[in-house]
Amino acid sequence: MTAPFPTGTILGYPRIGRRRELKRAVEAFWAGRIDADELERTAAELRGITRERLVGLGLGRGDSSIPESFSYYDQVLDAAVAVGAVPTRFADLVDADGAVDLAGYFTIARGEGERAPLEMTKWFDSNYHYLVPEIGPETRFRLAGDRLVREVAEAKAAGFVTRPVIVGPVTFLLLSKASDEAPEGFAPLSRLEDLLPVYRELLAELAAAGAEWVQLDEPALVSESLGTPRGEVLAAAQTAYESLGQGRPLGILVAAPYGSLDDALPVLQAAPIDAIALDLVKGEVPSGATTDKVLVGGAIDGHNIWRGDLAAAFGKLEKLREVAGTVAVGTSTNLFHTPHDVADEPELPAQLVSWLAFADQKVGQVATLARGLAEGRAAIQAELDAASAALEDRRTAPGVRDGAVRGRVAELDDAAFARGDYAHRRAQQDVALRLPPLPTTTIGSFPQTGDIRRERARQAKGEITRDEYEGFLQQEIADVVALQERIGLDVIVHGEPERNDMVQYFAENLDGFAVTQNGWVQSYGSRATRPSILWGDVSRPAPITVRWSTYTQGLTEKPVKGMLTGPVTILAWSFVRDDQPLADTAYQVALALRDEIGDLESAGIGVIQVDEPALRELLPLKKRDQGAYLDWSVRSFRLATSGVEDRTQIHTHLCYSEFGVVLDAIDALDADVTSIEAARSRMEVVPELEKSGFGRGIGPGVYDIHSPRVPSVEEVRDLIGIALSSIPERQLWINPDCGLKTRGYQETVASLENILAATREARAALGA
Repeated sequence: MTAPFPTGTILGYPRIGRRRELKRAVEAFWAGRIDADELERTAAELRGITRERLVGLGLGRGDSSIPESFSYYDQVLDAAVAVGAVPTRFADLVDADGAVDLAGYFTIARGEGERAPLEMTKWFDSNYHYLVPEIGPETRFRLAGDRLVREVAEAKAAGFVTRPVIVGPVTFLLLSKASDEAPEGFAPLSRLEDLLPVYRELLAELAAAGAEWVQLDEPALVSESLGTPRGEVLAAAQTAYESLGQGRPLGILVAAPYGSLDDALPVLQAAPIDAIALDLVKGEVPSGATTDKVLVGGAIDGHNIWRGDLAAAFGKLEKLREVAGTVAVGTSTNLFHTPHDVADEPELPAQLVSWLAFADQKVGQVATLARGLAEGRAAIQAELDAASAALEDRRTAPGVRDGAVRGRVAELDDAAFARGDYAHRRAQQDVALRLPPLPTTTIGSFPQTGDIRRERARQAKGEITRDEYEGFLQQEIADVVALQERIGLDVIVHGEPERNDMVQYFAENLDGFAVTQNGWVQSYGSRATRPSILWGDVSRPAPITVRWSTYTQGLTEKPVKGMLTGPVTILAWSFVRDDQPLADTAYQVALALRDEIGDLESAGIGVIQVDEPALRELLPLKKRDQGAYLDWSVRSFRLATSGVEDRTQIHTHLCYSEFGVVLDAIDALDADVTSIEAARSRMEVVPELEKSGFGRGIGPGVYDIHSPRVPSVEEVRDLIGIALSSIPERQLWINPDCGLKTRGYQETVASLENILAATREARAALGA
């Protein structure tokens, strides 16, 4: 008999540690400073601290309300190694039972020598990056990893009954790509029947270890953007959960975050499972037929940091009781999208803090609503009223609404979103810039060295003066310019040593933003970012980047590229206000950037890059919502960039997403040059570019900067050849996939030298 489901739970919790302890331990392991046993001990300590913390915040020690959702790197990679889905190029890392050790796990994630890592792309509509499994007819599924089982047993030994979390089989296969050995047209979803016995075996082992419930994450069931016909997705869900539900040894919770289940809900309601977690933030309370399953109402937003309307959230749960005999409250998504604790932010204004809820506060909100479900609304009325008072205070606070900003947006006309004819622009830019065929550049940032971080910290502590710090930055820029000249790059960047983060830097210089000290959120692997908080109307009080770009231009005769982050990416990589349409906020940010671009152009900067790596990321998962999003996202970019002269060359950059579904939108940006991630997927996007008729400058990346590998001259030459097979040489640029901030100088210099050597060979072959 299935154990009762807890009245309150969360779908997952941040796993990097409150001070990024896991990041430091993992990177120490990579560097050889600690061994695998020490890394395991650190991770076990973090898991233990998390469990105790969650009990202190109101979850139960023995009722399965605490999710066992830890990962050393990525939850999709965890599922892949657990079921034996290791690509053949890593076969030597697999032992006789199909398992890989920690070193092998990280090698699959990061690559090694000539072995490329798994491809990386965005996790639904978030800034988290997952690793893409490679599945083919040759993939031998078997229960090859017992890490999740051991973590459940670890919790049991400490007195906890936790709920293990793993990516569900349908989502796992839908997020996978065909392996190199698979025949053309192969679909990983066709292996579902072979995969399900492994999941059944895993469920049995989890139950034997002490688990009473398991959480299978199936966000693919809410998405219409994965390229598989909806009918096939629904049929796969029916097959999977009919199979897993029969004779199940523990309760099965299927979680469907990031949107509404829509036509997948009846499929799950009919399956022999026990509970369904619904996203009631991006989805709606279902109506119609009632169900005997537990419905976990995700009424607390796991994807943003606002305290929100707690009374409205409780109202959704009350409404959910009309269709379900048993209702529990949960978060809409895993809380790994949010920082740990707003109490760790003493530098934030107290009024702003009163509007916020980080992960710990959201756990507290879940506990409050669970008490309301158990005892009635009156039992939590004081908490509901306090949240409503904070919401009203936020509505009326100074800076939330700025009449001048809103008036400027209201006055926009069509001319503000348009540039001149591209052919005319290209002719003027050719004369102004005088670039060779296959021009080379980087995406913008150069390595953020320990020296840079140390001097930044010293300046913040007052140990050096502002003038001393800026003198250090100027020397850093001069060194980066000299390096690029020596290597032979054609368009120079200043390397961005003054920027701690490509969004936070602008947030610190725009009105309407606040930044955190400890608000770290995992981006991928050991990498974490601190999303800024966009709380009010946005404007630019003063120029931001002009002084650094003009200083750099004074050091070289080559064109210097001014570097800005685009409006959509600033929104996507911040915690954005939820009290007005995203389009309105995007236009405000775009106007601030338009002012900055105008000042750069007036200062003599002839190439300006406006990065939009998040354009695909924010694409709604429902097709009915995509048209409106693509319209305002494209218009916000064009609003930012359309005030320049035809001779000024506008670049943009996109990375780590599946781009095929937004190629029309990329084209509509009307940038003169677009650089795009392509190395890890070996130019997968290039045939799509050719098919779309993309006619302006394009730079598909030839160097995967998210791996420590140095690509050889031959590897880069091959990638350039693939690009030239579909892209006219007049359009093609040569560049890395993304900025070089996360890499070290030794590997960066070696990689860029190989890129330039391969480019010279390609130019010679073209007779250029």
